[in-house]
Amino acid sequence: MSDTATVNIDGASRGNPGPAAFAFVIARTGLPPVEEAATLGNTTNNVAEYTALVKALEAAADLGLQRLQIFSDSELLVKQMNGEYRVKHPDLIPLYQDARELVKEFETVSIGHVRREQNKRADALCNEALDGKLGKSKPAAAAPAAPKEPKRAVSDATVREDAVTILRSAAQAWADRGLAAVPPEAIWEQLWSVLEDGGVLKKK
Repeated sequence: MSDTATVNIDGASRGNPGPAAFAFVIARTGLPPVEEAATLGNTTNNVAEYTALVKALEAAADLGLQRLQIFSDSELLVKQMNGEYRVKHPDLIPLYQDARELVKEFETVSIGHVRREQNKRADALCNEALDGKLGKSKPAAAAPAAPKEPKRAVSDATVREDAVTILRSAAQAWADRGLAAVPPEAIWEQLWSVLEDGGVLKKK
């Protein structure tokens, strides 16, 4: 029997920034899954994704788990947690630091990327929370506070550097393993997140 738990996490924001929620599902062999979802007030997709990771790690520690396989459909979060990208946005740094500290409480933790269709249950829980269909949504006070009017906190130079890093990484992967190695839509998702966090793009 495997002693490694599988954890799927998801965060969503309608408006980005806008009404947001997080969710996670912890699956253990021979036991029912542990699921949690809650609203976060107004914040960004990336804050919601990191909140889901932190909440999942806290729950796994409370359950006494020691070995985790975590899956997220946010490639940005996965690459930052695996040390491939730096975390520069001030809203994400505290959450990233919390996650890194929590990871130290386990014997092994792996964090991998999956497509949204492979993350259906966590995604559905997020949407149910946002739709008000969950009876146990936690208050926004349990989540890190987000400014009501997000302001640009990342310099143009930082945005350019992050965007170039993403493009170079993709170009190297395509050169080494072909276009199938990194789907173009995944690259666009990462670029979009960087540009939004830098205040270059905003959803209405």
